[in-house]
Amino acid sequence: MDDLKNAFAQALILSYSYSGNTHRIARQLQALTGADWREIYPRQPYPVPFPELLEQVRREINTGFRPQLLPGAPCPRPYSILLVGSPNWCGTIAPPLAAWLCQNDFSGKTLLPFYSHCGGLAGDLRRDIQTLCPRAEVRPPLAVLQDGGSSLDKTLLQWLWQTIQI
Repeated sequence: MDDLKNAFAQALILSYSYSGNTHRIARQLQALTGADWREIYPRQPYPVPFPELLEQVRREINTGFRPQLLPGAPCPRPYSILLVGSPNWCGTIAPPLAAWLCQNDFSGKTLLPFYSHCGGLAGDLRRDIQTLCPRAEVRPPLAVLQDGGSSLDKTLLQWLWQTIQI
């Protein structure tokens, strides 16, 4: 476990979560790696009723909308590795994470995407992040069904070891 913590000594975990599933994954990643963890939030919260949420999310994704974020989003500059998490919305990352990625320079950085999903359209989140961060090395993402359940630690450890060996 010390080897894993050493590998992620200069890492940041950055996550956006709507339902809490992605944050649970991020918290477990932080516990396993010792990396810094920060959350981001849109200035305007998303609606709670699912039909309204889905309509807004589809509109934002289709138009490339990037919501304003609440103050306090971290600067990635001091980190060489960034684990970036989001729910999978309509086959891609949530607009708040896309907004944060667009606001920063990831030249020379390694991005490790992870996302929670409910079994819907998988999409190509790696490609989507690579498009937003063309100067970064984007490694294969980890897909976690809902909050990962009782096997979350095992799933995360396996993914972490695979990603640092690429």
